[in-house]
Amino acid sequence: MPLKLPDRLPAIDILKKENIFVMDNTRASGQDIRPLRIAILNLMPIKITTETDFIRILSNTPLQVEIEFMKIKSHTSKNTPIEHMMMFYKDFEQMRNEKYDGLIVTGAPLEQMDFEQVKYWDELREVFDWAYHNVQSTCYICWAAQAALYHFYGVPKYPLDKKMFGVFRHKVLMPELPIFRGFDSEFYVPHSRHAEVHKEDIEKVPELQIISESEEAGVHAVMARDGREFFFTGHSEYAPLTLDGEYKRDMAKHLPIDIPKNYYEDNDPEKNPVVRWRAHANLLFTNWLNYYVYQTTPFDINQIV
Repeated sequence: MPLKLPDRLPAIDILKKENIFVMDNTRASGQDIRPLRIAILNLMPIKITTETDFIRILSNTPLQVEIEFMKIKSHTSKNTPIEHMMMFYKDFEQMRNEKYDGLIVTGAPLEQMDFEQVKYWDELREVFDWAYHNVQSTCYICWAAQAALYHFYGVPKYPLDKKMFGVFRHKVLMPELPIFRGFDSEFYVPHSRHAEVHKEDIEKVPELQIISESEEAGVHAVMARDGREFFFTGHSEYAPLTLDGEYKRDMAKHLPIDIPKNYYEDNDPEKNPVVRWRAHANLLFTNWLNYYVYQTTPFDINQIV
C-alpha cells in the first residue's frame, strides 16, 4: 500500500529497509487519488515503536492511505522527544472539526487503574464521542477496547491475577463476516494485559457481537454498528520482538513476569520467537481497510455521520 506519511517520520526509513512501500507527502501529492484518511490516537509510551507497528500493518493493500497522528492535551508523553510530538502529532482540538475514514486508538499501560482515575479520561471520552459521528470505522485496541466498551456500553473490566502474556490460539465465531475473509478457522494473536472483559457482560448488550475468542485469552474481537466499531483485546500489530522486549524489560526491573506463552522456540527465552500471527494480522487490517472503510466510506468524506 502506498502510505502517505509526514515528511521525515522515523518510521519511513525503518520500513523502507523492510521493503515496505511508503511515501512521504511530497511524493503523494503528485497522485490524483483521494486517499483514505486514517487517524491514529497513540496512547502508548514509546510512540515511535507503536507508529512503526501500525504503519507496517496498514501497508498491505493497493489503497492510498494518509496517516495522521493524534494526541490529547491532557497527556504529555515522557518517553518520546517533545520535538517529535510537535512535528508529527496534532492535538485532538485541531482535528475535531474534520472527518476521517478510519481511526485506530491504541492500548495504554493503564489497565490496573479505574477508568475515572486516568487523568485524561474526560478528554478521551470526547474523542470516543467525536469518533462515533465523524469516523467511518474505528478500531479500539487492548486498553482502548476496554475503555470504549465501558464508555459506550457500560461493559466493566476485571483485573487479572496474572498478566495475560504471550501468543494465544483463537477461533473465528462469525466466519461470514468480511473482517475474517481469507482467515483459517484458527489463528494466533499476541496479548499483553493485566485486565479483561467478560463474555457474559458483553452478551447482555444487544448492540455488541463477539466475533472471535480464545479458550485461554478469552474475548478477542467485538463488533458494533455493523463494523463502524471494532474492539480488539489483543495486539495483532505487534512486531516479532515486541513481547521479547517487554519480557526483558520487566525482568530487568525485577517485576513478577512469566515467560510469554507460546512465544519462544522450545519456551526458551534464549532462543528466537516463533512468529505465528503476522499473516492473519496483515489480513485482519487489510480486510478492515477494504470492507469496513474503503467499501463503505462516502467519496465526499463530509457525508460521514
